[in-house]
Amino acid sequence: MKITTFIGSSREESNSEILADLVTKDINHTKIDLKNLSIQPIHDLRHADGGFQLVDDDYDTIINAFLESDLIIFSTPIYWYTMSGIMKNMIDRLSHAIRDERFPQFKEKIKSVDAIVVAVGGDDPKIKGLPLIQQFKYTFDFLNMRFSSYIIGEGNKPGDILQDQQAVEQANLLNKQLKKL
Repeated sequence: MKITTFIGSSREESNSEILADLVTKDINHTKIDLKNLSIQPIHDLRHADGGFQLVDDDYDTIINAFLESDLIIFSTPIYWYTMSGIMKNMIDRLSHAIRDERFPQFKEKIKSVDAIVVAVGGDDPKIKGLPLIQQFKYTFDFLNMRFSSYIIGEGNKPGDILQDQQAVEQANLLNKQLKKL
């Protein structure tokens, strides 16, 4: 099973990355740190003559990760009750990716990809982070991706997530389940 984790935090060794690392501990996987890629915001040309145009950035890295993966973990801090801006930018560009003629297999391939969301925030995230999970679910439904699981953890300062025993236990359990696949 090929696993890719997209890290959507702007901080090194963020709480959301730490939690995602627990999920993938001792499992062969690819980790893509979105803050290290140049991904242009979407220029919506769905309804324009000629449609979307080729963008000179690193987004092909994202498309190729989708094409090569059986499971994708979307790891994001909860910023203002939603995903981080760099994660949202990546998601927005999927509108372009599903229409990119260079990757005709993309739309069909993602139907076989499982998705997991790992999110960490403060301010009662296990309740206030639920709309974020719903947002991901709608995205996955639109793309016909299977939404397998999610973990919401609580943490603000670096390393705080390790104090959230429930989230750590969920990550360890998910890790055991993934090792069996």
